[in-house]
Amino acid sequence: KEFITVRVQDPRVQNKCSWNAYVDFKIFLHTNSKAFTAKTSCVRRRYSEFVWLKKKLQKNAGLVPVPELPVKTPFFTLDNEDFIENRRKGLQQFLERVLKMTVLLSDSHLHLFLQTQLSVTAIEQCVQGCGPHSVTGAILAYASSNLGWVQEEGAGDES
Repeated sequence: KEFITVRVQDPRVQNKCSWNAYVDFKIFLHTNSKAFTAKTSCVRRRYSEFVWLKKKLQKNAGLVPVPELPVKTPFFTLDNEDFIENRRKGLQQFLERVLKMTVLLSDSHLHLFLQTQLSVTAIEQCVQGCGPHSVTGAILAYASSNLGWVQEEGAGDES
């Protein structure tokens, strides 16, 4: 039986002492689905990248509604652990719902978002055939680099 397990976890504040501070989250994917090139992956993404993904999925899904993201809150402090935890849960629910929608499982943006650490600009280029790799090549290159596993294994380390 096919399964797709996704976990959004380990929120981290980046650039803490600057105006550009943000929180990113680790996304761990484990699957045996034929829809995915790599069967396990681990990447870090921030909320704005989820917003970008939702827009891309909606554009490609046509009339099929894409699940909602947790609401954007313009003013919050990065020390607000309840807010960060609620956002983490909302992002987890978003991805779980997206991955249950068969129409979205063939979307290259989704695969590159979940299975590479490419920026959204690089994902766009890859999908348009303008990057150094095909979609599958980019995913395999990331999978073989072990970068995702460094993140997974180093999750408890404070650097």
